Amino acid sequence: MVGVKSDRLLSILLLLQTRSRIPAGELAERLEVSVRTIYRDVEALSAAGVPVYAERGRNGGIALLPGFRTDVPGLTGDEARALFVLATRGTHSELGLDGPMASALHKLMAAVPAAHRPAAELARTRIIVDPDRWTRTPRGRVDLDVLQEALFADARLRLRYRSSGAGEAREYTVDPYALVAKAGVWYLVADRDGEPRLFRVDRMVRAGIVDEPVRRRPGVDAEALWQELRRRVEHRPAGVRVRALVRRGRLEMFRRITDLFLLSVQDGEAPDGERGAGGGPGEWVPVELGYPERGAARQLLQFGTDVRVVDPPEIRSLLAGLAAEAARHHAAGPPDA
Repeated sequence: MVGVKSDRLLSILLLLQTRSRIPAGELAERLEVSVRTIYRDVEALSAAGVPVYAERGRNGGIALLPGFRTDVPGLTGDEARALFVLATRGTHSELGLDGPMASALHKLMAAVPAAHRPAAELARTRIIVDPDRWTRTPRGRVDLDVLQEALFADARLRLRYRSSGAGEAREYTVDPYALVAKAGVWYLVADRDGEPRLFRVDRMVRAGIVDEPVRRRPGVDAEALWQELRRRVEHRPAGVRVRALVRRGRLEMFRRITDLFLLSVQDGEAPDGERGAGGGPGEWVPVELGYPERGAARQLLQFGTDVRVVDPPEIRSLLAGLAAEAARHHAAGPPDA
């Protein structure tokens, strides 16, 4: 309890350094305590030598004596805005760092020179950075705390992992380098048998720390390793190239969902011979995609009649067969109980 009160007293002090006066009710709401507790905390701060005082009445509040604040020398207005835009919203929530982030923001605002505080506060409230994708993958079974613990303790990890398209999950012992959050998806950068690999956290069935020191390759930098793996993903050869048409009204959604496989989008409209029934001028946009293997093209089924495959013929046949199978399955009604 003493630690909780100390944190609260520090939060009050830092908040008061950002504004000349704050109503006791507002402080109580922000710190999730009663107004009476706020007044007791103010007395405690005063007894400790902090020049804080309370003014009652309609325009009253809690305030510090003028000049009691600490500035960071040399911090510019643009630097202050940049820091608060960075901290507005991010992956700290999934890492269990919401509380520390809020405390850090209070400390940072108190340290920002008074002349730049309005700009920093405006950036915090006007610029919102949300790293999550619209179609976010459901959270996996593995807690990020386990992966963080292994990283910070320099320990090996044993994963039960289901690769993309694989049926049964397999066991791997890996040497972790870093956790990476990209477009709302968490990845573990690790070596498996001395080779760099990417593991999606939402595909981990289980993760446990191995009581062995990590075996990282000498001189390998985690950031450089991530960039190398990222290039491999972005520039992997396309085993199957697919030409298709997308309804213009659905093009932006199509771009977001197929981003990893989308090779090109043509600005012009589709040729007359490729529009098909109901294809007016300008309605269809030609695109090209590259899939690692034939079965991955089934992704296009989710767009229904808003996508029409032009070639290759085997992909048209694949999608037509899958759609017909789905139609028969649903036409048969629910299975018997």
